[in-house]
Amino acid sequence: MNEESTKSYHESLFIALNLFNKHQWYEAHDAFEEIWNSVDGDERQVIQGILQVSVSQFHLSKGNLNGATILLGEGLGRIKTRTKINLGIDLELFCQCLEDLLRKLQYKETLNENDKPFLKPI
Repeated sequence: MNEESTKSYHESLFIALNLFNKHQWYEAHDAFEEIWNSVDGDERQVIQGILQVSVSQFHLSKGNLNGATILLGEGLGRIKTRTKINLGIDLELFCQCLEDLLRKLQYKETLNENDKPFLKPI
């Protein structure tokens, strides 16, 4: 990556993280998709996992519990084997909150604001 593309990658990631953490799932999905198109290998897999989590939350916000659960599980599966990838995000913490949320969805437990996934920059 040249210096300019590195800068725009970090800016794009910052924007995508903020959208995600503000629960603007649809917009976060679009922002992460842009990043997804510019990376490969394990980074691409992690970004795809985050994309799937964004879509799962969008489904959840529309009451589609089944779609949300399936996509959350797929996204978590992509990320949890790649938590050492340095994207400037605490992926270990992210996976913990996804596992808690997935368990609650599977057992149809009541969700609250604290159950919404959060991407912590490191």
